[in-house]
Amino acid sequence: MRVGVIGLRMGLFLAGWCRRVGMDVVAACDLDAARRKAAREELPGAVLTDRWEDLLDLRLDGVVLANDFDAHAPLAIAFLERGVHVLSECAACVDADEGRLLIAAAERSTATYSFAENYVCHPHVRLVQQAVEAGELGRVCLAEADYLHGMSPAHVAALIGDPDSWRGRIPATAYCTHTVSPVLAVTGAWPLEVVAFQAHEADPGQAVVMTVRLSTGALAVTRHGFLQGEPESHWSWLSVRGTRALAESVRALGERAWSVRVRAEGWTRSDGVTHEEERVAPPLTLDGGPVERQAEGTVRVLQGFRATVEHGEPPLVPVRPAVAASLVGVAGAESLRNGSRPVRVPDVSG
Repeated sequence: MRVGVIGLRMGLFLAGWCRRVGMDVVAACDLDAARRKAAREELPGAVLTDRWEDLLDLRLDGVVLANDFDAHAPLAIAFLERGVHVLSECAACVDADEGRLLIAAAERSTATYSFAENYVCHPHVRLVQQAVEAGELGRVCLAEADYLHGMSPAHVAALIGDPDSWRGRIPATAYCTHTVSPVLAVTGAWPLEVVAFQAHEADPGQAVVMTVRLSTGALAVTRHGFLQGEPESHWSWLSVRGTRALAESVRALGERAWSVRVRAEGWTRSDGVTHEEERVAPPLTLDGGPVERQAEGTVRVLQGFRATVEHGEPPLVPVRPAVAASLVGVAGAESLRNGSRPVRVPDVSG
């Protein structure tokens, strides 16, 4: 399977895992000459260029889009129109019009679109989803998800204050798919309406909280940005409360951060005794050894992309859920502009 990678900041990391899961990285692109030089050492024999358009004529089976956050859809559409399978990092689109164009391109293409939302595939999210799908929690009422970084004010300012960086361009609500996509995957729901709030008015770009009404009737609360006190590892937490039980990832250091606590009250059980347990996902193995927990989501996404291209398996996160999750951030930005009033999310469920 011949793939190209566009964007070599995160893309070089992804290219390394592409090779480990059995893909042949034959081309890579980045505007930065230093990144292309670094890629030459790690991707010997690959075509390296500063123009992504050069990859359109290289007979690729697939392309991995790891370029700027707010520049994925135009490239995805161009490759889909050439019949090249696309694996796109978040966000899928920057507004509803772009999202609809992307959906149309994916659905008329002979190729497929996959969303590289690795948090859907992380161990703790998979464990929660298994509990939901097994019916252990009953009807889901409330889902909560965090994607938070504990960083110094100086580091945050340097990261989001640069107008030449995509992080300086995007609204504070935009980088929401690491929370919203797991919620949608676990609940099987679509987002209907969003209300967004700044965590503190003094720092409007620091962190946001969004409440999302889901098509199932449940409510989701998502938090992302820069707040203190999170454990190390993946900065991710997921909690789902149902009518019968709770499943939530463990706030802890190290390996336990990938575990899930499940609690069922005594009234839900035949023995009348409250039951609580901590579950650990079996390790993912590759080349005869375990994959580091924090890399499991990335590896599963790339394995899923290969299975889609080579064996016709459905994408792990296809285009419509990808666009829906991205549009939650767009609606959230509108909500903030309108004084934290509710905003409908465009319906892309089909």
